[in-house]
Amino acid sequence: MAAVRLFPLILIIVIVITSLIHLALSVSETEPLMKLKQSFTNADNSLSSWIQNVTPCGNWVGVVCFRNIITGLHLSDLGLSGKIDVDALMQIPTIRTISFVNNSFSGSIPQFNKLGAIKSLYLTNNQFSGPIPLEFFSQLGSLKKVWLSNNKFSGDIPQSLTELDLLKELHLENNEFSGQIPFLKQQMTSFDVSNNKLEGMIPENLVGYGAKSFTGNEKLCGKPLDKACDYYTLPTGGENSGGYLTGLGVKVIVILVFAVAAALIVLFMKNKKRNEHDFSIISRSNSSIDEDQLHQVVQVHAPSSKNSKFSTNSSKKGSSHGEHKSESKRASTTRAGSMGDLVMVNDEKGVFGLADLMKAAAEVLGNGGLGSAYKAAMANGLSVVVKRMREMNKIGRDVFDAEMRQFGRIRHNNILNPLAYHYRREEKLYVTEYIPKGSLLYVLHGDRGSCHADLNWPTRLKIVKGIARGCGFLYTEFSNYDLPHGNLKSSNVLLSDDYEALLSEYAFYPLINPNAVQSMFAYKTTDYTQYQKVSQKTDVYCLGIIILEIITGKFPSQYHSNGKGGTDVVQWVFTAISERTEEELIDPELKNNTSSLNQMLQLIQIGAACAESNPEQRITMKEAIRRIEEVRV
Repeated sequence: MAAVRLFPLILIIVIVITSLIHLALSVSETEPLMKLKQSFTNADNSLSSWIQNVTPCGNWVGVVCFRNIITGLHLSDLGLSGKIDVDALMQIPTIRTISFVNNSFSGSIPQFNKLGAIKSLYLTNNQFSGPIPLEFFSQLGSLKKVWLSNNKFSGDIPQSLTELDLLKELHLENNEFSGQIPFLKQQMTSFDVSNNKLEGMIPENLVGYGAKSFTGNEKLCGKPLDKACDYYTLPTGGENSGGYLTGLGVKVIVILVFAVAAALIVLFMKNKKRNEHDFSIISRSNSSIDEDQLHQVVQVHAPSSKNSKFSTNSSKKGSSHGEHKSESKRASTTRAGSMGDLVMVNDEKGVFGLADLMKAAAEVLGNGGLGSAYKAAMANGLSVVVKRMREMNKIGRDVFDAEMRQFGRIRHNNILNPLAYHYRREEKLYVTEYIPKGSLLYVLHGDRGSCHADLNWPTRLKIVKGIARGCGFLYTEFSNYDLPHGNLKSSNVLLSDDYEALLSEYAFYPLINPNAVQSMFAYKTTDYTQYQKVSQKTDVYCLGIIILEIITGKFPSQYHSNGKGGTDVVQWVFTAISERTEEELIDPELKNNTSSLNQMLQLIQIGAACAESNPEQRITMKEAIRRIEEVRV
């Protein structure tokens, strides 16, 4: 009975405490909102309800609340201008929606990227201007709606928009954005980039949004617009040049190329330095490849051709380093009439050049942190991928040439090496072969067909061992590098026809501009976010992420810049180990392999040892490889 009599008292106490908490929250939120108001001009009348000592929820115009918790600011049509104090907004962590539609704000975009939890951002009908930093959206993984229309934003569309997995609405119309449309893989319900200064071919996956979403961009071509791309659209010059070779331009250049062929050969005979051409080449790839051959990250499909005059000369040349270097040099000079400034570093698939790429059907594949990727199917039947590396313009030609030739000499079953490269100060081209099966990321998470069905325990273990052997080779070949790989993640692991892992985008760290290295996955690990340092053990951490990804079948949240979305496989695994529930970590699709359960648990322990957050306590790459090799099917 005493307990019954105490119940009303306890209930009253709970109600009082809850009210006090809500009051405290309101008071704590009043101050940053008043600070925000002070940063506006013309706010005294439109925000006259924003008064100190008055609870914002239910009383202040534009303040949206749920159960007395501020969840949004809808300050539309209020004639506001001045500065938006984002630091004040940061003091209200519960805000999910921000709208400043139809006001008079100007200048560069405010630092809303500090508000990592917002889901909707509406800035339509203002006077914001200037470029948006390319990585602006990297920390906003929860964003579902982005409306920046009817402003004066310029420059490239931020590449970081491609990282927003939850994005459903994107409106950039009526601005001054230029450059190419990035590869936006999201399935959006609303999309519009009309009336800008965009150029190039419209990515295939965006065709379904209709012509209206792309009109008003004079240099855009391809479906769904009526304007076809003449031959294909080849970017020329640097990344900001905006120049394109159309059908007439291509014909003129082809004529010029052949017209100067004789002169170039004479120059070669005299050991003169070849002239640099102002061409920026495109490529794609789609031939079937053997497990011993080396491949690349982005891939394509291409029709075959009987025209194989560039592909029959050097596939059986000597493979020693000295011989190969000599052949590579000859490939880039003796055929200068057709090769231009494309330098072959691996001619096992045949020799090709600028003219071949100009005749190829080209298509934009997308954009990554280091540049754009294109695909091209050449007339000789070879399909290749060309990556335009925009973030390597701080290094000289001699250094770049030396690195590319070192890459070209690589011969390892688990390493994808380049076929050719092209040097310009503004950007570099990196040409590789196409792998039909795609990346580990796609096969593990995106494909639900026969390829995914093949991912049984023996296949997954084979992939892990292939990745480890590839890393072992890189740690020998580039032993003096802080990051022998630097960008190790499942999207940069390609799979051959028989599921041999092929590492790509490795050893770029010394070549990348200092201000762009943070686009590499190594800089998104705890080594950098917690300790502000990367080292060879950072690659070990990345290897651990992949191992845990493969054994659990989960998409790691670590691949998102802000950790939003996916599963924190590291935290999940360490929690399960501490609770001795490791078996629950194993991908349900593997649980039929009961005879291999101990081996799967052994691999989980190895992945955890690699993913130890403290680099000092983390195992070395050599030790990780040794342990992986000990695991049996």
